[in-house]
Amino acid sequence: MENPDVLQEAEDQDLYEHLNIVVDKGQSLLRIDKFLMYRVNNASRNRIQNAIDAGNVLVNQKTVKPSYKVKPLDEISIVFPHPPRDTEVYPEDIPIEIIYEDNDLLVVNKAAGMVVHPGYANYTGTLVNALAYHFEQLPQLTGNEGRPGLVHRIDKDTSGLLLISKNEGTMTRLAKQFYDHTITRRYIALVWGDIAENGTVTGYIGRSAKNRIIMDIYDSEDKGKWSVTHYTVLERLGYVTLISCQLETGRTHQIRAHMKHIGHPLFSDANYGGDKIIKGTTFAKYKQFVQNCFEVMPRQALHAQVLGFMHPGVRQYMEFEAPLPADFAAVLDKWRKYTQ
Repeated sequence: MENPDVLQEAEDQDLYEHLNIVVDKGQSLLRIDKFLMYRVNNASRNRIQNAIDAGNVLVNQKTVKPSYKVKPLDEISIVFPHPPRDTEVYPEDIPIEIIYEDNDLLVVNKAAGMVVHPGYANYTGTLVNALAYHFEQLPQLTGNEGRPGLVHRIDKDTSGLLLISKNEGTMTRLAKQFYDHTITRRYIALVWGDIAENGTVTGYIGRSAKNRIIMDIYDSEDKGKWSVTHYTVLERLGYVTLISCQLETGRTHQIRAHMKHIGHPLFSDANYGGDKIIKGTTFAKYKQFVQNCFEVMPRQALHAQVLGFMHPGVRQYMEFEAPLPADFAAVLDKWRKYTQ
């Protein structure tokens, strides 16, 4: 059986439904909103019009208005936020750190160890349970009963910023930004080894054939989805390096898999081999030092530090930054003292 913590962490792209339709040769002229109501399963007129208004519906690669009349052989592409699974979410009074909130959205600084969304073996205690409590006075969204709108996700043991939508219109517009890769997402990570220079990791990412709870990088598109991570060296600390990672795509475990792929797994990342000594000396004192670091931070050294997006309501770019959590800061301090 696959690890439930891994299974519940879907990649960002999986939160959205991508549809491509080629209009039949014999199609008569018909408004696109009505046409899509007939062609798209479980799509209300409101959902379709929100997608059109947000620019998520393209005809022959151009945005259209709801009144546009489809013609034979038109090529239509659509991006919808996926409706949530039909799973009841119980509100729970769980402390969460809200960085920003308005009528349309909020930004949360998620603690490490908190599962984002209810799933197998994790039906309570999740961020969504906490958000359901926070939102209990808000009106429910059609098709989204009891569940705030997740725009993206991060792994259970990754800390940092998450963007949450509070209505369908906002969610649809933010979905387009994620799909177009116009969201700013920077992570800070501590990795094994001395990284010589800044760089970029690319490749097709998919489930490992040997271990289904982790992801591997492949050179063939039939084995995975294209992924791009740009990394910048922030600080060299001897046997480990502090880096900043800029995501161009948002795949499951992307940074963790990419850094392992280039021989620099994240420090203390058990699933990707970073929870043992990879670089350093054989001295007992050094081994004890690293073990002490693992005890201070018994999870991957990865933090979603910066999140930037165009606010759909006020139409202004907004960017937020979350400080390093205590465990990450403590491990950094230990390595800095060790290398002095």
